Amino acid sequence: AEMAIEDVFLARNPMAALKLGQARGAAICAGVNGELTLAEYPARLVKQTVVGIGGAAKGQVQHMVGVLLNLNGEPIAEDAADALAIALCHAHARTQPAVQRGTSRRRRAVRWK
Repeated sequence: AEMAIEDVFLARNPMAALKLGQARGAAICAGVNGELTLAEYPARLVKQTVVGIGGAAKGQVQHMVGVLLNLNGEPIAEDAADALAIALCHAHARTQPAVQRGTSRRRRAVRWK
């Protein structure tokens, strides 16, 4: 079984960054304890994979997730669209190994074992 999460990013609000770090740590710990293969993807790579633009806006991600998953125009919450975009990126990376072989840390997924 596998699990994919978004890589760390810089937050403007220190408290938000702390809470996000705690949530990520708990998710990673749960995945490792559950013997899942974890993959982390930078936000820019997720957006590039799903939208085609690494700097895509949230609305663009929401729209493309709906299109790719054939949700027939049903509204998708931002957080749900982000989670689904990460899943789509991971699915793409599994079928397109070049996503894993990026030339820099920012361009490739990180796997936890």
